[in-house]
Amino acid sequence: MQRAHPGDAQGRAEPRAGGQIGTGAAGEGSLILGAILAGGRSSRFGSDKAAALLNGRALLAHVRGMVSTYVDEVVVVGRAGGIADLPAPGLGPLGGIAGALDHAARTGYASVLTVGCDMPRLPDDLLAALLRRPPSYCNDAPVLGHWPASLSSQLLAHIAACDRRSVQGWARQIGALPIAAPEPLANVNTPDDLMAL
Repeated sequence: MQRAHPGDAQGRAEPRAGGQIGTGAAGEGSLILGAILAGGRSSRFGSDKAAALLNGRALLAHVRGMVSTYVDEVVVVGRAGGIADLPAPGLGPLGGIAGALDHAARTGYASVLTVGCDMPRLPDDLLAALLRRPPSYCNDAPVLGHWPASLSSQLLAHIAACDRRSVQGWARQIGALPIAAPEPLANVNTPDDLMAL
């Protein structure tokens, strides 16, 4: 897999700052994959929001920089050059999470921290709380979650069997711990949201 420059708006992987793969937040042998979900249509935004600029940098670059301090590697899901949504594109965030879990399980990661490409600023204490115990998710923004890679096949079976593509519904089904955000989260859905940051 190609390595990306931190400002790259494409979907390529990047190691932790300094190029070192760490031991993960859960300790020795518990590698954590960071997965930025970027497969949405950006219909409310009107253009590719992952590439939209905030302070001269793409939103995707902001998210990548934030997440990289918490995980051993960062990948982008649902975008050309990155990890594919599974079992197919167009399934919303669950397809992105499924693609990330499959990649993590096949490449030796214990768990995956998922973040939307439209969430450039997140409270450190929220990310730390999520990383303490997978499975967990932010009940204010369920796409933000920490999932064991071992749930890969279970999520694919859930997607095949269920017409409803709710991350929160799946999270509840697997007994994931809901964690409340300590403050309102920055989530860019429209150009006005971006301007407000």
